[in-house]
Amino acid sequence: MKVGFIGVGNMARAIIVGMRKAKFAGADILVHSGHRKNYEAFAQKQKLVIEESNAAVARKADVIILAVKPTIASAVLTEIKPVLSPQKLVASVVSGLDITAIQAIIGAQPVLRVMPNVNVEIGEGMSALAASGDLTKAPFMAGKQVFEMVGQVMGVSEADFATFGAIAGSAPAYAYFFIDALSRAGVKYGLTKTAATQIAAQVVKGSAEMVLTADENPAALIDKVSSPGGTTVAGFLAMEEAGFMTAVIKGIDATIAKEHEA
Repeated sequence: MKVGFIGVGNMARAIIVGMRKAKFAGADILVHSGHRKNYEAFAQKQKLVIEESNAAVARKADVIILAVKPTIASAVLTEIKPVLSPQKLVASVVSGLDITAIQAIIGAQPVLRVMPNVNVEIGEGMSALAASGDLTKAPFMAGKQVFEMVGQVMGVSEADFATFGAIAGSAPAYAYFFIDALSRAGVKYGLTKTAATQIAAQVVKGSAEMVLTADENPAALIDKVSSPGGTTVAGFLAMEEAGFMTAVIKGIDATIAKEHEA
């Protein structure tokens, strides 16, 4: 399988790095973007194949990942339309561009809309998938396999993409913020920032793994570490008094509202 990237910006690079870490051959990754000098060094480091045009990528690839800015997506789709076929999959990570809009340009071509997050770079991504056809059939399965290579995937209605994006796409920044807040609290009480950050990051990593592997929901796991009258309960109540849960939900509300403005 050959995977082509039209656009080599931050998200495309994160996906490519994740694929290469998963041992996907660089010789099977084709790339092209508007300014070769901006991505040539990256492509050489990752041992990718640089093509001379968007059409060349689309002609040679089985899965074509569209990773350009929304303002030029229409022009790019028009450019590659003549070389598409029903055996090829167009997988778009372009924000705000739905399947109907894509097919209005390229016709009844198999289209997969994808919303990944930056953690694909380390193989721990969470990607939403919406397909123009049966996700369990070719060529959609090929696109699904690409994103399974770099993390977890979930079939999501396009109507829910904004919510998914707020939780999976933007929330890594909020998780970093929480880790940084914990580490600053550690510094307040005498730890070095490096040590406090390492402690906080490992705790968040382990806690996430517990949620993913345990048969209990997060509320039940909270109860497990909250002894009656203990220190954890005292801290938990103080954070709630300061509006912790409300702040998180308001943050997601604001993220979704901003997405709907686009």
